[in-house]
Order: sequence, then structure tokens, then C-alpha cells
Amino acid sequence: MLILHITPRSHWQKAQQTGIYRADSLETEGFMHCSTPTQVVATANAFFRGQAGLVLLCIESDRVQSEIRYEAAHGEQFPHVYGALNLDAVTQTIDFEPNADGSFTLPPALQT
Repeated sequence: MLILHITPRSHWQKAQQTGIYRADSLETEGFMHCSTPTQVVATANAFFRGQAGLVLLCIESDRVQSEIRYEAAHGEQFPHVYGALNLDAVTQTIDFEPNADGSFTLPPALQT
């Protein structure tokens, strides 16, 4: 199953150099926030509005070595990764830039 993680492009580039990805929330909250494709736009608009230089990590959940738990937040079940993300679980990265008004829309690559 595909899950998505929003991160600054610079964090992803650092992960490619170190060989592992660790979001800041892993240290502060104990897990990394992810979304399903149907949740990602609302997540981006709530927490990343107007931020440029972001990418979407497209993660194949069955390749993730750390535990994934679906947990309630904002009335929905969101995927949370409890540990570092092995890079081979990321099947694609998609530039995720805001619209002129700062809002986000689903990138064409994820529209079905």
C-alpha cells in the first residue's frame, strides 16, 4: 500500500547521503507522520501551507522495515512510521510545491 510523507527537499537530499531517513518528529514524537494519497492534500494545507521546496516521498508500506501503525488523528486513521525509514521503501519522490495562493493540490502523478 502506498503511503506518503511530506518533507523539505533538503532533508531528503541529506537522507540520500546518509543512507537513512529520519524526520524531526521521530525524535520529538517517536514516529514519522505519513498520509494516504486521499489524506495528503488536507495534511499539506493544514501544516505546510505556503511552504516551498517540499517533496512527497512515495513509500511502499510493505517495504518499510520499521513498524507502521494506523492511528487516529483529526477523525481519521493516519499511518505513522515508528522508526527510521529505509530508503529502498521510497519508490518515487514528487516535487510538492504550493499553488500561488499557498494551498496544495494532488500532483498529477498521484491522480487516478
